[in-house]
Amino acid sequence: MNSMVKVGGTLLIICAVASFLLAGTNKITAPVIEQRNIRANNELRQAVLPDATDFKQVDASQFSGAGDGLVVEAYEGLNGSETVGYTFKATPSGYGGAIEVIVGISLDGTITGVDIGNMSETAGLGAKASEDAFKGQYAGKAIATPLEVSKGSVSADNQILAISGATITSTAVTNGVNAAIDVFNTLNK
Repeated sequence: MNSMVKVGGTLLIICAVASFLLAGTNKITAPVIEQRNIRANNELRQAVLPDATDFKQVDASQFSGAGDGLVVEAYEGLNGSETVGYTFKATPSGYGGAIEVIVGISLDGTITGVDIGNMSETAGLGAKASEDAFKGQYAGKAIATPLEVSKGSVSADNQILAISGATITSTAVTNGVNAAIDVFNTLNK
């Protein structure tokens, strides 16, 4: 009984010291991690809206109800004091879960770029959504009509060629882009 108390006490002390050290490490590294996340998000926004030099977050209440609830954040893209467009982060559900779709739309109603953030789609299939061959199809598309996914060939300006074997992922990304278009239209009424 006495040795069990010693072992239990020793384990308690080890756990307390380890917890204290982990909490201290977290406190030291949290600001650095936050700054890196901010920088990475700004780089993604810059990639999809290259004319913008700064980004200002749009209050979500301005677009609540638009975009089927898929758009989780919107930023106004600025070049100096002039608004050049908007970026949006949508999270549609793909085959492997939520896909972060970052969309840039210029004020003239043209998609300036689409990028893919975090996702857990199948390697070699749905994961191809992050390749330029797929996501590059969106750039330059007008937002006048909703985009559609097409299998095999593209016959209209609003169509996107699906990734072979990954139609669910292709549709999810396109749904995210269409949600961003809906929010853009809501913000620019």
